[in-house]
Amino acid sequence: MMDIKPHFIEQGEGFPLILLHGNGEDVRYFVHQMEPFSQHFRVIAIDTRGHGQTPRGDAPFTIRQFAEDLQGFMDAHEIDKAHILGFSDGGNIAMIFTMTHPERVEKLILNGANLNASGVKKGIQIPIEIGYRIAKLFARKSPEARKNAEMLGLMVNDPNMRPDELKKIQAPTLVVAGTNDMIKKSHTRLIAKSIPGAKLAILPGDHFVANKNPDAFNEAVLSFLLRQ
Repeated sequence: MMDIKPHFIEQGEGFPLILLHGNGEDVRYFVHQMEPFSQHFRVIAIDTRGHGQTPRGDAPFTIRQFAEDLQGFMDAHEIDKAHILGFSDGGNIAMIFTMTHPERVEKLILNGANLNASGVKKGIQIPIEIGYRIAKLFARKSPEARKNAEMLGLMVNDPNMRPDELKKIQAPTLVVAGTNDMIKKSHTRLIAKSIPGAKLAILPGDHFVANKNPDAFNEAVLSFLLRQ
């Protein structure tokens, strides 16, 4: 039984397509995806535990727990199988979920995902790690610092996967990144190469390509999902 009731928004009908946002964000990240995707699918965007309008609950604040939350959500809403699109930490949740519940995923889209902290460009990752250490120092005294430490901790300690684990992913997969992504290109290529038969799309833009270059992003995703 889940200890929380996740907040979500939904549009369209047909086969379910679940959207998972990144660290510190919420369902609003997919403002440019809901309408175009809902013309073909029942699109469901979910606020991750402790993000947006979904309560934090008492369970661990980890990518693996978020993947279990996704299973709980699908069970509660009687969704046997869905396409899953995950951005950033949402992509990391989607990878773990697809490895642990392969029968629940029809097609997988990973956008700006990473296996571990070494996949993030140093100029981005080092300030995150410094911020995490500072927040941890104050976490006992300040609820705000504790929340900050939990959020940053996701980007320091998680998802901690090995490339060879990705062989477990059997769903057709599209790996997407921006040309100027904060995830190293070599790391994105490693993920695509490690998932059997995965396709790779590098699109003009940065880490937030879905939000800032939605036309290119939506076209890449829809052509992948609608291909038989």
